[in-house]
Amino acid sequence: MHVVVTIQHPGHVHFFRHPIEELQSRGHEVHVFARESDVAIALLEAYDIDHEVLAGESGSLLSLAAVQATYEMRLLARARRIEPDVITAIGGVAAAHVASILGTKSVVFYDTEHATLITKLAYPFADVICTPSCYRTEIGPAQQRYPGYHELAYLHPDRFEPDPTVLEDVGLEPDDRFALVRLSSWEASHDVGHGGFDDPREVIDRLEAAGCSVLLTVEGEPPADLASYQFTTSPERMHDLLAVADVVVSEGATTAAEAAVLGTPAIYVNPATLGYTAELENEYGLLFGFNGQDRHTRALDRLDSVLEEPADTWTRHRERLLEDRIDVTAFVVRQLETIAGPQASNRSASATNPSES
Repeated sequence: MHVVVTIQHPGHVHFFRHPIEELQSRGHEVHVFARESDVAIALLEAYDIDHEVLAGESGSLLSLAAVQATYEMRLLARARRIEPDVITAIGGVAAAHVASILGTKSVVFYDTEHATLITKLAYPFADVICTPSCYRTEIGPAQQRYPGYHELAYLHPDRFEPDPTVLEDVGLEPDDRFALVRLSSWEASHDVGHGGFDDPREVIDRLEAAGCSVLLTVEGEPPADLASYQFTTSPERMHDLLAVADVVVSEGATTAAEAAVLGTPAIYVNPATLGYTAELENEYGLLFGFNGQDRHTRALDRLDSVLEEPADTWTRHRERLLEDRIDVTAFVVRQLETIAGPQASNRSASATNPSES
């Protein structure tokens, strides 16, 4: 079959990396189209994924509509020539629209309930919408639930083994205690009106007082007094760091969830609660979410108690999670092959018997 994969965020590269490889190994043709966003293109290049960039990065919410329109028009032109059997994406606004116009199938993966603009634009046009079983919204007959998280498409132990030598890249020793702190830019369409920590400086001071070195990663420019905490490593090695950290403190849900499924406790500070962050907290005790006006203070208090827990606490919690949850890459491949099956069979028959087409 012919598959089109669309990439509009670094997380999309991680999610589709192994399905792309698996599909190609099974004889399918995969065409990857991307929009520049943070380090998405750098990741595609690092993983040696053949791709075409269709649009640049948007500098603001106002420019996002224009960039998205450009991206969709160019995607439509490319897909018209390819005649794909299925188009797939995370979120899937462009993928669902283009597939609908061309009369091909679309499979959308999503896990963010409060991103209502994206869901309103994509869901009505998508043939299949795959969500984690903990997703809080009932979508209708197009919805396919699965027992997993996006992060288990690339961080399941069948797909990922941490490389602790990443510590050399950031100037740490194997015995050093350290925390990774992730601050968000709050510029995404679903982040409007939201915020995280009151004072990131206080977070770092608390971690250092507990004996942790601090590695800081920030969307955009960091506060001037925190710039010295930023670190440099290749983007594809971020998950190695998350796996060997003592704790991850994040305003972003994806980073917090990645840490959690790797067995690293995550402090998540964000007004938005999601089905998967709630499940990682309530069912597995690997993530601790905080919202509301006192979220900053309560998160710092919880941080102290997390650092006092023995490391095998988190190992046991992760083992239980992995017993319950699936390798999501296998699910992705199965969904795409299932929905594209009839169209791909027709394509094959037409190629074999052109007089009958």
